[in-house]
Amino acid sequence: MKTYKKKEKISILRRLMPIIFGIFAILEYLYFPNYDENMLASPVYLYFLTFIVILYGIFFIISFKNKEIKNKLAYKAPLFTFIFVVLIIFDLLTLKFSILPLPYFAWIDRIMNSMLADKSFLLESTLASLKLLFTGYFIGAVLGIISGIFAGYSKKVDYWLGPLLKLLGPIPTTTWIPVVMVLATSLFGGAVFIIALGVWFQTTLATMTGIKNVDNSYYEAARTLGANEYELVRKIAIPSASPNIFQGLISAMSSACTSLIVAEMLGVESGLGWYITWKSSWADYSSMYGAIILLAITFIIVNMVLKKISDRVLIWQKED
Repeated sequence: MKTYKKKEKISILRRLMPIIFGIFAILEYLYFPNYDENMLASPVYLYFLTFIVILYGIFFIISFKNKEIKNKLAYKAPLFTFIFVVLIIFDLLTLKFSILPLPYFAWIDRIMNSMLADKSFLLESTLASLKLLFTGYFIGAVLGIISGIFAGYSKKVDYWLGPLLKLLGPIPTTTWIPVVMVLATSLFGGAVFIIALGVWFQTTLATMTGIKNVDNSYYEAARTLGANEYELVRKIAIPSASPNIFQGLISAMSSACTSLIVAEMLGVESGLGWYITWKSSWADYSSMYGAIILLAITFIIVNMVLKKISDRVLIWQKED
């Protein structure tokens, strides 16, 4: 009984740590003097911190009644605490002590205000990036799955496709950007090709590996039951290789994101990558950092959605 109570107290303290450090971050911002009177700070960052602390506090209260939320908060609490610590340190290094000076390092409140001032342009840039990303990603993913299935199941296709994959493997996709941008009929089409190429390679390799690793006994059993080649691929090869396929799709998204940013910085005249390059050329680093933060959040959300889809499709793995 004593051991249980002790563990429960530790769990409560663990879940409470983000709230404590969130309050520290608020107090530091409010009462610690700024380095210079000209380094003005608005309430925007304060509102942000307060909202996050209150939101977490609501889940903290619910966690006493909900075991699932309790376990999730206990698991995530060290990470949330670390985020607040990083915010405190960064605010001290910029706004409070100016160890990281302007214009190269803007404090968080200044970055947030830049994002709010340019919110319509940032929204347009985000939509342009997502349009380019998903166009290239879906083209590359569909072609990659098809070519991976054929190469994994057919030795004849593998004979011709295998050397191409070995050739492209060591070469970063972004290496082809200067050539593609010259040959492409449009900058958008060239960027789509670069993204699709990287996604195609990752997806093809993962799908082909998954198909090749299917146990031959599955095929033999299906043939005994009268299955034809099409049914072997559709009912045996693809389901068995689906974990590899989704693993390739998830890793391909990282490749697509990298290619997207490089393509936008070098050629495309819209999107977050282009916005970052434009703002940095004018030494507007607070806006540049705002776009980088938005870019990171966008890609995190995209990867989370893709992971959720993967978990939903592959739920049979957990049931086993």
